[in-house]
Amino acid sequence: QVQLVESGGGLVQAGGSLGLSCAASGRLFSISAMGWYRQAPGKQRELVATITSGSTPKYADSVKGRFTISRDNAKNTVNLQMNSLKPEDTAVYYCNADIRQYSYIAYSRSYWGQGTQVTVSS
Repeated sequence: QVQLVESGGGLVQAGGSLGLSCAASGRLFSISAMGWYRQAPGKQRELVATITSGSTPKYADSVKGRFTISRDNAKNTVNLQMNSLKPEDTAVYYCNADIRQYSYIAYSRSYWGQGTQVTVSS
């Protein structure tokens, strides 16, 4: 089976920084895109940032210039460095990865972590 385990998050004051990390484990053949999404209370889950297997990033407009996504393909990890945090960044952050489990299966499946809370106080 595949697991995505997130770490990091917590409580920080506005203007501060936090880092999130997510590690994929289990039966993995390859991982294509990895990313972070977030869901604030009463809102839909939204994309924060994604990164391809070749490390090409994509960011939501709301976090451009403040957040940086990176990945380590050897360790099957994806990280999100969040700087200049704002109260509106408060949400549960979810790790996502498109994983191909076996070489003989041509398609990938999307997997999610359990989520980690990020709270930014004003």
